[in-house]
Amino acid sequence: MINTQESKVQLEYIEKCKALVAERYDHQPAFFIQNAGCQMNSLQTETVAGIVKKMGYEEVSREEDADVVIYNTCTVRENANLKIYGHLGHLKSIKKQKKEMKIVLFGCMMQEPEVIEKIHKDYSFVDLVFGTHNFHKFPELFYRSLNTEGQIIDVWKESDEIVEGMPADRKYSFKTGVNIMFGCNNFCSYCIVPYVRGREKSREPEAILQEIRELVADGVTEVMLLGQNVNSYGKTLENPITFAQLLQQVEEIEGLKRIRFMTSHPKDLSDELIETMAKSKKVCHHLHLPMQSGSSRILKIMNRRYDKEKYLELVQKIRTAIPDISLTTDIIVGFPGETEEDFRDTLDVVDKCDFDTAFTFIYSKRSGTPAAKMENQIPEDVVKNRFDRLLSLVQEKGRQASSRFQGTVQEILVEEESKEKGIYTGRTEYNLLVHFPGCRDLLGKYVKVRLDTCKGFYYFGTLVEE
Repeated sequence: MINTQESKVQLEYIEKCKALVAERYDHQPAFFIQNAGCQMNSLQTETVAGIVKKMGYEEVSREEDADVVIYNTCTVRENANLKIYGHLGHLKSIKKQKKEMKIVLFGCMMQEPEVIEKIHKDYSFVDLVFGTHNFHKFPELFYRSLNTEGQIIDVWKESDEIVEGMPADRKYSFKTGVNIMFGCNNFCSYCIVPYVRGREKSREPEAILQEIRELVADGVTEVMLLGQNVNSYGKTLENPITFAQLLQQVEEIEGLKRIRFMTSHPKDLSDELIETMAKSKKVCHHLHLPMQSGSSRILKIMNRRYDKEKYLELVQKIRTAIPDISLTTDIIVGFPGETEEDFRDTLDVVDKCDFDTAFTFIYSKRSGTPAAKMENQIPEDVVKNRFDRLLSLVQEKGRQASSRFQGTVQEILVEEESKEKGIYTGRTEYNLLVHFPGCRDLLGKYVKVRLDTCKGFYYFGTLVEE
């Protein structure tokens, strides 16, 4: 449910904070913000940064130099939680010297009751804590924090509200992500996301289209449509539409050149979506299709709702319709009960699918998920051996897949200057990274580059004069 009144309220709180900040500081106040986790988190981090800048703060690159320190947290793996506790330990000594400093924690990790209990008990110097369901309340919560000495913890269990129209501080002026839905209904047995992000809720198509039109008017030429499972977009709307239909509407926006999306769940990827991608002039021929395991037995325990054969059939169907498609995937090694035979099934799928790249993960026991309680957790040395074997195959197959572009001329959206002066970096529509000599005038532009040398998952190339 879109709440336009709430948007107005929060914009008013931004102005209240701005007045308070101007009155309180005799210097230019600064904020530090750090993001962890997925691209949806990155987008929320940009929104919070945009809000805090509107309040009168400037961004700095070190916690020590900030009047406000903000962490957007991830909780997909236990290690992400440990990193946050490590950061807080470091901040404790800084805050002793800078008592006026405000420390803000938000995001997925804050949806876990045991985390909140620990922060309240062991990290009482943290000023403001909120979660994923009341993210839209940040300006109001921050205003309360500016007027309060003690700790504020405000975490909601759930919400069906979607609040639009908050300012954002985009990393790139020419490309950005756009949330089309929130939450997840899939409940994969290893994943904490549905518990911390809540159930699926889709934004209204007109709100998405209007946001993209405004972004295009502001110089954006590439958008990434984001959702935990974009293939199930639109099912919760009063007037349901499919993700493919949304893509067709986005394509009609003048001035938009490229459309990307993630993440796709294989069980929901429709023939209609494949056909739309094949016909489209703007949807990039890159598809991230998380496999997680090649074993039908393990996939069933994971609650993925497809098997090895269905995944392979789907990949074949996609490649038939879109022969030049770049396919990438996610794979988990060492899931509880995984046998050598199960693992060989995974290697078999990697061998057959010709992924451009695969993001490989060692299974991480995540408390609060069904998989964490499963018996037959795999010994560390066995997992390490399998991970190394998988990585070797993934790299070999990735080099083969990526090298198909060697010698071709590709259109690149130039994103940034690399660490090496005079060398610029951009991506093809296939999401392949390319480095080439250039100049700052090219940033944000589409240029033709000949791909000279394949380095596995990226290329060195030469600018082609048009």
